[in-house]
Amino acid sequence: MDFIKVLAVVFAALFPVVNPIGDAPIFLSLTRNYPQAAQEILSRKIAAYGFALLAVSFLFGSEILSFFGITLVVIQITGGLIVAVTGWTLLNQQAPASSGEQSADTLEDALQHAFYPLTLPITVGPGCISIAITLGAHLRHQAGPGFEHGYPSHFLAALLGMFLLCVLVWICYGNADRLVQMLGKAGTNIVTRLSAFILMAIGVQIMWNGLSSGMPTLFAPMIGH
Repeated sequence: MDFIKVLAVVFAALFPVVNPIGDAPIFLSLTRNYPQAAQEILSRKIAAYGFALLAVSFLFGSEILSFFGITLVVIQITGGLIVAVTGWTLLNQQAPASSGEQSADTLEDALQHAFYPLTLPITVGPGCISIAITLGAHLRHQAGPGFEHGYPSHFLAALLGMFLLCVLVWICYGNADRLVQMLGKAGTNIVTRLSAFILMAIGVQIMWNGLSSGMPTLFAPMIGH
């Protein structure tokens, strides 16, 4: 039961932020010039990169940030800014006049964008990384110093939850064109603009969370004097 509980908590905590269903039209909008085969390869690459990011953040995120002297607040502010700018760009993106005017880019060009920006920050952004780091720190704290011997099943359950979420990303992105066909041109435009607006709002919220956490620390010495 603990295994299933941890799996469900991790999946439920990350699903609204990753939002594979809502991001599928955005994925299609950013890859509309690529052939169908390239889009399918991209969906697999994004899912794999996304799982790697989440797993590394979950297992080693706290140690990596401490090693480089980077606080989670800085990650939130910087990543939130990138997400907000990406959402603003998508919100103001003009749809092509007709499919005949689109130029088909190559697979090599598509793969260059698989990690950035399609995986980071659009699919797995700073919000997801922050949640993964927090979940890892929480389980590590629960298990104590010998976490690798005390609760290995909990960490396996968390990784399985992340894996299942990334499989869902693969499915949604790989079938994004079918979703768009079901929605139609007007429906796709509405969903894309709405998703872009939500993406921008998420970026602003992440920045605000970082600023809210960092400002008291920044001004604490001034207040003390």
